[in-house]
Amino acid sequence: MSTAALSEFLHGPGPVARLSLSRVRGSSPREAGTEMFVRAEGLHGTIGGGQLEHRAIDAARAMLARGDVAEHLDLPLGPEIGQCCGGRVEVSILRMGRVEKDKALEAARAEEDAQPAVFILGAGHVGRALAEQFQHLPVRCVLIDQRGEELALTRARIEKRQSVIPEFDIMTAPPGSAFIVLTHDHGLDFLLSAAALERGDTAYVGMIGSATKRVKFRNWCKAHCGGLSVANLICPIGAGGSRDKRPAVIAAFVVAEVIAALTSETAAKARKRAGAPHDAARDRSAGRLTEER
Repeated sequence: MSTAALSEFLHGPGPVARLSLSRVRGSSPREAGTEMFVRAEGLHGTIGGGQLEHRAIDAARAMLARGDVAEHLDLPLGPEIGQCCGGRVEVSILRMGRVEKDKALEAARAEEDAQPAVFILGAGHVGRALAEQFQHLPVRCVLIDQRGEELALTRARIEKRQSVIPEFDIMTAPPGSAFIVLTHDHGLDFLLSAAALERGDTAYVGMIGSATKRVKFRNWCKAHCGGLSVANLICPIGAGGSRDKRPAVIAAFVVAEVIAALTSETAAKARKRAGAPHDAARDRSAGRLTEER
């Protein structure tokens, strides 16, 4: 959920409890510091699901009903509660006042601002399918196209940007961003992919196409981009084990590729360094044609 959704939840009717994993020992479904919020009739977030979360929610609601301010749980994640993680967690439960709610919203805004950016360059069938899936993930997704009528077809709750010069959007994107290039024109695909690769600080650069298109792009870079390396280019995109060419299926594989790249240790360090080159090169040789034309 967005910060706006959290704000709506926290300021809804009735008291709210904050549940946080204050200590984690051994294996656990979530790490220490993970939080969720509970009201008598609603939930926001998760601390890992299963019996751990079920028991913590029950304890929080009982605490709110009693009018208590705080409670502490120490739960083994084993047969005793019907889980098999094998670790042990401590859960702090706190009735939230205005100050706690303000702090929670401030932390949520900071987390939202720190989310990596994903730029989808092309609002055709696959581009729109990507937007539909990325809207549910912890990224800032931007769908860019020169054609306003294609952008208007997108119902995803992401940023939509009609751009006459999408190269500028690539140039001004934050370090560690991901770029997925799938426009309506092969030449434009080449220009935008080259612009993304030239940055040297991206977490992911992918271009829709085939092994043949990749070779053509490599030769084009040699002739027109001073021998720009295509080692960090993913092309074809989403070629991870399926020959299904339906836009939603291609998008699912691409989303998995991008999220894996964005959540890697290398990508995280690159974003912190704010501009250092991303060195996780991957070279696709699969020949499945995925061009969107």
